[in-house]
Parts: sequence; structure tokens; C-alpha cells
Amino acid sequence: MSFNLPLVLVLSIVPDIDIIIEFLLGSSVHRGPTHSIILTILVFIPFFIYYRKKAVPYFAALASHSLIGDLPIGGQIQLLWPLSTEEFSLGALGFPYINIYNPINVILEFTLFAIALIVMYKTRDFFRFFRNNKTNLILAVPIFTVLLPTFVSYPLNVPSILLLPHLFYLALFSISVFIIFKKIVNL
Repeated sequence: MSFNLPLVLVLSIVPDIDIIIEFLLGSSVHRGPTHSIILTILVFIPFFIYYRKKAVPYFAALASHSLIGDLPIGGQIQLLWPLSTEEFSLGALGFPYINIYNPINVILEFTLFAIALIVMYKTRDFFRFFRNNKTNLILAVPIFTVLLPTFVSYPLNVPSILLLPHLFYLALFSISVFIIFKKIVNL
């Protein structure tokens, strides 16, 4: 298994698939079971058995969403589901509450976005998105489950500057999927 950057990016936002589940069911499930580190570990056990340490970047991508993204910013995630439905946040441990509008969050998210762009460019991974690689079709998952619904129907309550990373990834992923889809249709 060679490193698959599109898959890593998809896994890093997969927990937010609950936004679509919430929209379809009309009930509040965001930051629930899909954000559980216990569930992440259970899902990855077969991958660790089969791929061993090659599975680590993919596990880290999935776990980072909850542990690095949502736990410090806003919190209220069901980190230990199904063992517990208690909602956790760093605020409960005495850390200051940081919401999505907090300048710390805005600076952190935009800095991480800039670092990701630089790393993808320097490692030439950025160009993987423009190759005729069928594995890039997996990018349709975040397009239709997270990124596009964020702009179409889910209340978009984020600082304006953070729209740039969302729009960038939506465009990049859409172009990548379009390249593959066009190739498949022209067969």
C-alpha cells in the first residue's frame, strides 16, 4: 500500500459525515459517535493487523479530526462512545473555551491550511490531484458529504477568512474527480 494523500484528506474530515446524517434525520448527532476515538480504534484494528505501520498515517488522519480539531475548539464530542455518551472538551479540564470565531482558532486553522499547501507543493503531492488516478474518486466523499453541504444547506457560521480553505479544497477535489470522471466517460 503506497501513501494515498487523497485518502488521508478524506479520512481527516470523515467524522463530519454526521453533518449529513443530522441533516437527513433532522436530529442532533454532530460530534457524536463519528467523533469517538474508541470507534476509530475499533475500525482500524483490521487495518493495523493487515497493513501494520503503513496504516498509521490513515489512523492519525481520522483521529486528528476529533483530537486536534474538535476537542480543543468547541469540544462537546462523544470521545469515548460507545463506552460513554459523555461529551468531552478541553474546557472541562480548565483550558480556556475556544470557539470557531476565537482568533486563536482562526489563526491556527489558517496556519495549518498554509502549512498543508506548502507541504503538498514541496513534496509534489499537490500534483497528485491532477493525475489520472482512479483512487482520486474517493474525493467525491468529502465533496458530497461535507464540503458542498456546508455551502448549500448547513448553516455556515465560520469566520470569512476560513471560507478560503473550504473553497480551495472544494475546488481542488472537484477538479480531481472531474478529471477521473471525464477519463472514465471517454473510454
